[in-house]
Amino acid sequence: MRPRPPRNDRSEFRGKPSRKPHGKPGGKLPGKPQGNWGKPSGKPHANSHGKPHGKPHGKPPLPGKQPHRVHQKAHSGEARPRPPGEFQSEHRGNPPQRVHQKAHSGEFQSEHRGKPPRFKEKSARIPGEGWIYGIHAVQAALANPRRRLGSAVMTARATELLGAELLSRVQVETADMDAISRILPPGAVHQGAALEAKPLAAMDLDEALEQAPAGKRKVVLVLDQLSDPHNVGAILRTAAAFDVTAVIVQDRNAPSQSGALAKAASGALDLLPYIEVVNIARALDQLAERGFWRIALASDSAEPLTKAIPDGDVALVLGSEGDGIRRLVRERCEAAAFIPIAGKMESLNVSNAAAIALYELRRGTSG
Repeated sequence: MRPRPPRNDRSEFRGKPSRKPHGKPGGKLPGKPQGNWGKPSGKPHANSHGKPHGKPHGKPPLPGKQPHRVHQKAHSGEARPRPPGEFQSEHRGNPPQRVHQKAHSGEFQSEHRGKPPRFKEKSARIPGEGWIYGIHAVQAALANPRRRLGSAVMTARATELLGAELLSRVQVETADMDAISRILPPGAVHQGAALEAKPLAAMDLDEALEQAPAGKRKVVLVLDQLSDPHNVGAILRTAAAFDVTAVIVQDRNAPSQSGALAKAASGALDLLPYIEVVNIARALDQLAERGFWRIALASDSAEPLTKAIPDGDVALVLGSEGDGIRRLVRERCEAAAFIPIAGKMESLNVSNAAAIALYELRRGTSG
């Protein structure tokens, strides 16, 4: 019996070999015996690139395309040696469907060149939102109809303090102090009360001004690049105590509505309009159009605050402790004023300065 010759034409080409190999189209190879279907009688006749001559059954593949069987092998992930210039099995566009399904089922594949998979967690709480903590902050959030709430985790004592009427808005889980601490940022002083809540929806300046009572001086605080949540929270608490109409901050340079801000504000975040704007200078222009006298509080001013206060509505601008009020913002103000202090100290904390200035604005006036 004649030994079977190697089947290199099929392992190299991996397509369907032609029923009649060709040198010239439609002709026979001179001096070579012809093989039958699938059983070549000798080594295949190679071209200058080392590839066997032959023509797959049916239409020839388009340039850059491969026969169907090669496409299937690439999707199955089988490794094989490739002649130079052959189709590469790594997908440069979307990954294969099977890999795509695995990536979305939670098993990350290295071939997946898009975003890492998202793992869905089953939870009754609002995913990705922060916690409000502290008795006063939680109480104010529960009482605010504009707040969208998740669930609450509280001690039995905190549940008793807040009462069944307020807590009827949410599902309450009872836990001890240590368990509550584990779901909050390190060092959070929660007093046994934690509440999941979405940030407050944006409020327009005109909407806030319309809510102010008529016949009373309107005072708007404008915070220019104050980023510390404890300072801003303390200012919000003071602003609520002195019945400020609204607090305006810049959206990208102000603290987020986090649990730390709500705790420092002691509930004031839900008690007065907290307006986030894109441009502080433009907001000051809008206030001027509505009749507000704009005062920049700065230690290098020439006039004390007591002499700069007018009779009508006031917008008081406060800057960060490091850089102060920016030049373009300060140029929008009709006046700049300082708070007199002893020479032993160079300046005041911004939240303390806000408290003194608001007291002075409210002192001795009907507003």
